[in-house]
Formats: sequence, C-alpha cells, structure tokens
Amino acid sequence: MHEQTVSIHGMTCADCALHVETALKTLPEVVAVDVAYPQGVAHVRSTQPLRLEQLNATLPKNYRVAAGPSAQHTFAAQPSMLNQTLDTLDSFFKPRDGAGTKPTGSAPRLHIAVIGSGGAAMAGAIRAAERGARVTVIERGTVGGTCVNTGCVPSKIMIRAAHVAHARRYSPFDDGISASAPAIRRDLLLAQQQARVEALRQAKYERILDENPAITLLHGEARFMDNHTLRVRLVEGGERTLTFDRCLIAVGARPSVPPIPGLTGTPYWTSTDALAADTIPPRLLVIGAAVVAAELGQAYARLGSAVTLIARSELFSRKDPAIGSAIGKVFADERIRVLRETRIRSVRHENGEFILDTTAGELRGDALLVATGRTSNGDTLELAKAGVHVAKNGAIDIDAHLRTSTPHIYAAGDCTDQPQFVYVAAAAGTRAAINMTGGETTLDLRTMPRVVFTEPQIATVGLSEAEAHRKGIETDSRTLSLDNVPRALANFDTRGFIKLVIDAASGKLLGVQAVAEGAGELIQTAAIALRARMTATELADQLFPYLTMVEGLKLAAQTFSKDVKQLSCCAG
Repeated sequence: MHEQTVSIHGMTCADCALHVETALKTLPEVVAVDVAYPQGVAHVRSTQPLRLEQLNATLPKNYRVAAGPSAQHTFAAQPSMLNQTLDTLDSFFKPRDGAGTKPTGSAPRLHIAVIGSGGAAMAGAIRAAERGARVTVIERGTVGGTCVNTGCVPSKIMIRAAHVAHARRYSPFDDGISASAPAIRRDLLLAQQQARVEALRQAKYERILDENPAITLLHGEARFMDNHTLRVRLVEGGERTLTFDRCLIAVGARPSVPPIPGLTGTPYWTSTDALAADTIPPRLLVIGAAVVAAELGQAYARLGSAVTLIARSELFSRKDPAIGSAIGKVFADERIRVLRETRIRSVRHENGEFILDTTAGELRGDALLVATGRTSNGDTLELAKAGVHVAKNGAIDIDAHLRTSTPHIYAAGDCTDQPQFVYVAAAAGTRAAINMTGGETTLDLRTMPRVVFTEPQIATVGLSEAEAHRKGIETDSRTLSLDNVPRALANFDTRGFIKLVIDAASGKLLGVQAVAEGAGELIQTAAIALRARMTATELADQLFPYLTMVEGLKLAAQTFSKDVKQLSCCAG
C-alpha cells in the first residue's frame, strides 16, 4: 500500500474538499482519500504510486495537484474538512454522557444510526457513508423494506402476469388472432415472482450493505432509550446498546385495518397476503376503492376470481371525478363489481366462507382483501423517549429539512406524512443524509408524479381543478378523449383521456391527469413541463414523436386554441 500527501490548489470552501475527494476516488488505484481544506492538502492511499498527471487528469479544471509534504501522515490524524465541520455542528447536540464521541487524540467521525432498510433507509445510508459518516443500519425483518419484498416489485410482476392472461383471453384483435382461455398456475407464477424479488433484494440491498465498509448492518428491533441511544433486541438473541450522533428513522408503514365488528380473528388478507397467496380464490371481496384495491382487484379478476370492490364513496374519490368514472367503466367491462356508497356492518367467517353484512346487502366470498390504506410503523420505536412528536394519525412529524421535533433525529418515507411512494422515500432519505452531514437541502414535491398500475394506467402530476380552486387559483382546462390520439387508435384501445389544467391568467400548466395505456410513462414528460413552468402554448409547440401515447400531451395542449379533429395526423 502506498501513501502520499499532495497539495491541492483552487479550494475555496469545505464543499471544494468534498468535490476533490469524490474526483480522486474515481481512480481505480485509489483505496482512500482524505482532504484537509484548511491545510490545502490531500492524503491519498493507493495500491501503487500515482503520478501528479494522473491525479490532475481526474480533477475538475478549477483544482490542481502539486507536490506536497512528506507522505508519512496517517489518515486518522488528518480528518477531512467534512468531519471537522460535522464535529463542530455536533457541539450543538451534545450526547448524554458523551455518547457517540471518540477519545481525545483520535479523528472524530460522525456516527449515524438508520432504523430500517427500505428505500429511504438505503438511500440515506449510502449518501451518509459517501459524505464521510460511519453508518449503522438496523433492520428487524427482511432487508429491503416494503417495495422490493411485499409492495412495488411483486405487485407489478403479478399485474403484468394478469395482463398477459387477459390478453390471451381477450384483445381488440380477436377477429384475426384466435383467443383462448389460459390455464392459470398461480403456484408457478408465485415462484417466478419470488425468485425475481429475491434476486433484486440481493443485488440492490444485501450486496450493497455487505460491500460498503462504512455501513454496518444489525439484525434486530430498535427502540429509543433517549435522544442519543437505541436499545437493539438482536434477532440472534441478546441486546445491544447503540449510541449515535444523528439518527434517520425510516421504518415504513404497514397495512391499516379498519375496526369492523367481527373482522379481527378472521383469515382476511392484507396486500402482503394477497401477493403471497398461492391460489386464486373463486370469489374475492375487496374492502377499499383506491390504489391497492384497484390494482390487486383487477389482477385477481384477470387471473380468474369473481371480484367485488366495496367503496365507502366512489372509486378514487380523492382524485378528479373523471378518473373514477373512466376506471369504473373499464371494471364494468371486465365484470369487476363495484359497490359504491357502501358501509360494512360486520364480518363473519364460517365454513371457509366470508360473510359481510353491508348496506348493499349480504356479500359472500372465499377470500377477503382489506385495502384501506397504511399506517406508520413509528409506533414500535418508543419515540417519546427521544422527544420525537407524531401526528394524530401516527405519522412522524418532520419539517422541510426532514428533521423531527428532536433536531438531530430525522425521518423519511412512509413512516412520515410524505406521499407513500418509494421514489419519494428514496429522495427524502438522500436529502436527510445530506442535512445530517452538514448540508442543507429540502424535498420539493410540487411536481411529483403519481401512477396507479391498473389497465389502463392512471397518472397525475400537479394540481387538479378542485385543488387549484381550493388554493384560490382560477383555472382553464381541456380534456382530450383518446379517440383523438393516433397511438390509441392504432392500438384499437381508446379507453381513457388526458386532461390539462392551466392558470387562466397566465396560461401556465398547473396539472395533468391521464387515464391511458402507458400513462405512467407520459406523466414524466408532463412533470418536466410543469417544472419548467411551461404554458399550454409552449407545450403545444414542442416536437413529439408520432404514434406515441405521450403525443397526446401535445394534442391536449393544442385543444386550448384549436379543434384537433380538424388537424392532420401529425400536424405541428
């Protein structure tokens, strides 16, 4: 192992030190880099000597390497500016009895505890380690959290399998391509699904934790003892007391269960159970009428169940009414029964059958899926001992910088009141890590896209008309039916619409709602347009490739000034 110390010219702040460290670490020969901004030097440990030309070639142009002092410095004795800055910041949050500090004479290194190992936790742990912190990740169950194990990944695999089953049974091209009822082997589909889940978990979670020397994984259940100490009950037995300088709570959420008389004690399903079931029930009852209920209800219907959705009000009652109406028509065509404005009085389970007493009459089914939302797992952590406040719904209160009511404890993801999407959780975890390690950043959700993976898909971004009106904004809007979109016509599938909402005064785009095949793909273009504060006219003037569904955005924008029915196929 070779060590050398070189002078760095061009650094003007602590962030410069970070940029230099990051650049030098890209060299394959480099094992470790520590940049000391006040001294203007970098200590480089490498597998072989490095020439100044090599070092300069990897640095941004505003920094330059020159020969420096003797290379006999040790890395521990030369803390980077990042850790010096963090050590100064830490003086504002002194641990009880000096917890988390190092003995005099050794280089201080920030210790961050991350509770959880899902999207927010992993993003936070990785970024904190990149920024020089020592990280301990604590996971009480399966590494990877909800998304990869029991949420996004398995559900989308099941939904895709159901799509294939449906297409073999029915398509708009049945006159020319003979249809046939497929044989459904749910046990084999489940094995395929779980194999992909396990492969992704290993590649994207377990391997990364194993290979990062700055991150330690503890398998156990964490609870706060005070605002700088965790007690971890280890899965392997015994307990460990863990002190930390900063903490990120990223424990996710679990399915919530409504207090319906008789429900407790019955073998009802949550979404987790529905995704792991190895058989298709002949009759499936679903309590709920939003994302999980609609996605899994349609999937099970396409795989062979007779499905009944029980809605307290309407399908997707919190979205633009046109969305629930469009999906309701699709469900009716697929013989999915939707009971609207229906209350459940009680649930019984007798002789292998669920019996529901409802305001729409008695309902019977072989399986019952409860899909009525999710609740924070923060209630398992004894948050009060750390001074962490929660809202009435159990979600952890956080500010714009992801801080809880205890300033050195942060939270991100589904355990907070943030929208429950893994990409939001990951973005929040990253920003929390930056803030915990001396940075200052926030998470802007104003142009956050949302997607529901029914078929056709539902996708939204920005404000609906109703949301804009509640903010006192006068709007104009246009709704384009898909029989005006060439891609939909070529697909012989014109179910759905694309709706644009604009500010009536300025013409700037406020929001987009879409029900369409591939709506989840086109909505990102809408999000970028919204982020760029484009007007409908500017969006209409953009080039969109012909015979793509995203071209519908351009056509919808054109309807503010033109009758698109009078345009040629690819009129600019």
